[in-house]
Amino acid sequence: MKINIQEVKEYLNNTSKESKIYIGGDSERVIINNVWYADYTLAVVIHINGKNGCKLFGESCRERDFDQKINRPRFRLMNEVYKISELYLKLADVLEGRDVQIHLDINPKETAGSNCVLNEAIGYIKGTCNIIPFVKPEAFAASTAADRIKELRRAA
Repeated sequence: MKINIQEVKEYLNNTSKESKIYIGGDSERVIINNVWYADYTLAVVIHINGKNGCKLFGESCRERDFDQKINRPRFRLMNEVYKISELYLKLADVLEGRDVQIHLDINPKETAGSNCVLNEAIGYIKGTCNIIPFVKPEAFAASTAADRIKELRRAA
């Protein structure tokens, strides 16, 4: 299921400029018939007026995963970052003048597998979106919100 970009834009146009927007994503590997895939989940969290609850938009998709090193998932994580950036750019015209954060599901600890793309991912988001992204543990839209979307999709 894909996010309806027009629906998100209309929702944002009908909310106050005090509403905060958080964009994030998550992914996980799955194996099907001895072939590795990645399930990508994107989330847009709109914190209404910055204090009145939130509206959650999300999408999930499955693609082949070509990572060679399971403990260093460079391909999958950067693909996740590209998808987040693309989503931000699709919404950019209604995000101007608003408090927007991008959340990446990347752990800054050197011992974490996702650390292998830390600088590359931050640089990519800064370059394409002109935003300094948040990473774990401050990246709730990339973990908590995306996980909730996965749960809802599985229950449907």
